[in-house]
Formats: sequence, structure tokens, C-alpha cells
Amino acid sequence: MNEEVVIKVSHLYKKFGHFTANDDLNFEVFKGEIFGFLGANGAGKTTAMRILCGLSTPTSGEVNVAGLDVGTCADAVKAKIGYMSQKFSLYEDLTIWENMRLYAGIYGVNKNEFRMRGEELLRELNMCDERNRLISTLSLGWKQKLAFMVAMIHKPQIVFLDEPTSGVDPITRRQFWELIYEAAANGVTIFVTTHYMDEAEYCDRVSIMVDGRIEALDTPSQLKIDHNVSSMNDLFLKLIR
Repeated sequence: MNEEVVIKVSHLYKKFGHFTANDDLNFEVFKGEIFGFLGANGAGKTTAMRILCGLSTPTSGEVNVAGLDVGTCADAVKAKIGYMSQKFSLYEDLTIWENMRLYAGIYGVNKNEFRMRGEELLRELNMCDERNRLISTLSLGWKQKLAFMVAMIHKPQIVFLDEPTSGVDPITRRQFWELIYEAAANGVTIFVTTHYMDEAEYCDRVSIMVDGRIEALDTPSQLKIDHNVSSMNDLFLKLIR
């Protein structure tokens, strides 16, 4: 991680009628950082992530992602980021290779570049001999890891992961985080939401949202010191109460 800012949010508000989903959010995320975005259901984190990805517009405030204003350059922002949803977004009736080719086309990767990039990602996953397998035949853990690689097929600057390890076993979760560490070590910024508090410990910094506002933001170790708790789970419970 370095000090180059790749996400900058200033006084972000998002309102739906009289309801305020995001209430004066202010934070920065750095290049190569693993940034955890935590909060209970309804805290406003999904709304904020949609804005950061250019899928929704803020009511007011400034949101800059990869050097671009999401309010005026949403399409350009989408070309510089990868996104993995909780449901993994893979097509069950297509093969591994067909899914990779489809998303490469969506992200604007040309055929020659895709062939090289696709082979590279298959090697990283040790799946070179599995390219013609249907997604429907893969375990949940393999679908998850493949979806992460597909989200990076166009070499984005930032990857947004929306509860990517939901529903998988602890060993697979750990393997998935090893992929995250490797990507971050190569300079990719990881912006991740999770409801597993032990995963918050794996992040460089975390923010915790409560009722639309950021109530805490720092490294996991510093947050535990500041709030006099022994675990991130204890901190989370203390803040949401």
C-alpha cells in the first residue's frame, strides 16, 4: 500500500425521499490497500458501494474513483474497476472459458489480450485443464475464486467485493483471502464488504457504518485500542448498540 489516493469521498449524502441512506460520508482509500467497509444490514454500505461503482448517483457531495468523478464520468469509472457481487455473477450454463471470454468482452478486452490474460488467470487458479467445465458443475468455493479472477480480467485499478465469502467454509474463505492479498501486493486496491468480523482483521483499514454514518475508521489494531475491546466483533457490537 502507498499514499496514492484512488478513492476520495467528501460529504457524500444519498437520500431517498425523507430517508437518508448515506449521511455525510468522508473517507479516502489508497492504492494497493485492502479496505473493509463494514456495517449491519441497512447501515447504508451497499448504497455507498453502488455510488462508488457508478451504478447510482449521490444526492450531494463529491465522489472520486480512479481519478474520475462518478457523477459525471460513471462509464469511464466502470472501465477502471472490477466488481464481484455476493451472487458471483457467473453464468451456470456456460463453461469457465466462455464466462471469461464473455466478461472480457464486456470490459473491452480485445481477443489477443484476452487469450493471454485468460491463460494467465487459469494458470493462477490451476484450472488450465478445466476450462471446458460448466460453471454449474463447480463447487461454491471454486465459483467464488473464479468470479474474483473474472472481475480482474481487464486489470482494473480497484476491485469491489460485495460480501464475497458469504456461505463458504472457513478453508475456502482463507484461500480466497490469499487471492486478495496477492492482488493487493500487485497494486490492486480491494474494497470489500463482509459480515464476518474475523475478516475485518485481514484488512489494512476498516470503516464501520451505523445508521448511514461512518462511526469508526482506522486499522483494526488501532480501533481495538481506541475502543478498549479485544476483537473486531466486540467493537462492532459496541458501536451498533
